[in-house]
Amino acid sequence: MTEARTIYDQDLDRNPANYVPLTPISFLLRSARVWGKRTAVVHGEQQYTYAQMLERCRRLASALERAGVGRGQTVAVMAPNVPALLEAHYGVAMAGPGAVLCALNTRLDAAAIAFMLRHSEAKVLITDREYSSVIGAALAQLDHKPLVIDIDDPMTPPQNRGARLGEMDYEAFLASGAPDHPVRLVADEWSAIALGYTSGTTSDPKGVVTHHRGAHLNAVAMALEYGLNPEAVYLWTLPMFHCNGWTYTWAVTLAGGMHICLRKVDPAVIFPLIERHGVTHMCGAPVVMNMLINAPEDVRRRPARRVHFMTGGAAPPQAVIEGMEALGFAVHHLYGLTETYGPATTNAWQPELESMDLPHKAAFMARQGVEHPMLEEVTVMNPNTMERVPADGKTMGEIMMRGNTVMMGYLKNPKATAAAFAGGWFHSGDLAVLHPDGYVEIKDRSKDIIISGGENISSIEVEDVLYRHPAVLEAAVVAHPDEKWGEVPHAFVTLKEGMAGRVSAADIIAFCRENMAHYKCPRYVSFGPLPKTSTGKIQKFALREMAKTNVAAQ
Repeated sequence: MTEARTIYDQDLDRNPANYVPLTPISFLLRSARVWGKRTAVVHGEQQYTYAQMLERCRRLASALERAGVGRGQTVAVMAPNVPALLEAHYGVAMAGPGAVLCALNTRLDAAAIAFMLRHSEAKVLITDREYSSVIGAALAQLDHKPLVIDIDDPMTPPQNRGARLGEMDYEAFLASGAPDHPVRLVADEWSAIALGYTSGTTSDPKGVVTHHRGAHLNAVAMALEYGLNPEAVYLWTLPMFHCNGWTYTWAVTLAGGMHICLRKVDPAVIFPLIERHGVTHMCGAPVVMNMLINAPEDVRRRPARRVHFMTGGAAPPQAVIEGMEALGFAVHHLYGLTETYGPATTNAWQPELESMDLPHKAAFMARQGVEHPMLEEVTVMNPNTMERVPADGKTMGEIMMRGNTVMMGYLKNPKATAAAFAGGWFHSGDLAVLHPDGYVEIKDRSKDIIISGGENISSIEVEDVLYRHPAVLEAAVVAHPDEKWGEVPHAFVTLKEGMAGRVSAADIIAFCRENMAHYKCPRYVSFGPLPKTSTGKIQKFALREMAKTNVAAQ
């Protein structure tokens, strides 16, 4: 039904003076204009101002266009947190304009990478030489290979610098582009800006498509919520491939802050960087906090000023919060998914909490919280009736969201897209309760996803590999609590007749390491019959309890 026109609908149309599509690329243009001489990027001894960053991104856009990249075509990047990946968050979208960035998970195996390159129809692949081995194996599986550009980063340890795979290296590729390449922004803010792959619950992940409008708004939310400003110094302890660095790739630039690049999370490097550059903000999984807290005494040091640390996934344990506070870090709890540009909720701090003791603070911090300022709504609903659950802190339902910072949908997967948006809400798949104050708290996961060190691991994918072992009759994988990683895979295996005593847990783990990414492999293996329902379904809840009991007994 069309709404009736009013006096305000007459002769008051959109035009270039009063309407410009939202895009985070505008952040770089403004920062280069306002803070052109300020340092934008630091990587070892390399430093770029905002004016230089814009020129490099213009060159990248120009070089990509000369390579035939246009609107709606994919540019994949396989790299750690180096300037090239940060620049790709701008230069790729400027090509066309409207090319799409696909930042690849550097921990994946060749088969997964090959699937993503094939599924995304990547036109260009920019890859760091540290990953030459896995990328070479992935490219060998493709019938149609992208143009390959090597990143020859001077900060790469010599022993990690693999073979060249491409026609030229990244700096030469930039040099081939024009420094004054015109910056043309997308005409439609609903245009795709990035493609990110979820681990999902099968071996073939889903491609999450996000748009310029959502990226712009989510970055604004992060800058607003966590106090980013021109004095902000952001250390890249969170992988940029994770939901485009939780949109901090754009948020820090919006604020005119400084990006400190980091190839590898190492406390021996992190603490000196915090001290040298006066770091103010960091993001990462709980495992990063554990690494900082448990760093050797000769490495660990208290920052001169308070550092804000944003963490996602499982709520940080009280001991971790205490340890980080003692080190001079302020911990903030976020929640979100690839489908929501990363952070969707924030554990908005209430002033009265300051007078509470730490256990009460930690209990409050365990909640996933409320929607950030640029997301319309987050709630908990019964997925069958699509009715909100009572705000009693007890009734379980599914976390659902709606707003401008929810994905466009899944690439080439209309069925999964329709299911995710059923009833006009995005279905997260996470089970939670709604507290009387409106804060959401996750209680369980409707999908058997294991979150290990911030990475999603599909239990089904691990089980598929286990079932390929010639001695395995049945297998089930659940999360095993782990102090360092939060959760790790625990495999429960029933061996075929006559194989008992002939196959060890080490044998099973070694087999998995040969057939999938190492971080997905089980850390624990238990042998014996699997608990089942009367219909023969494996009771994973019973296995989870067994895994917890195993931890308690250690």
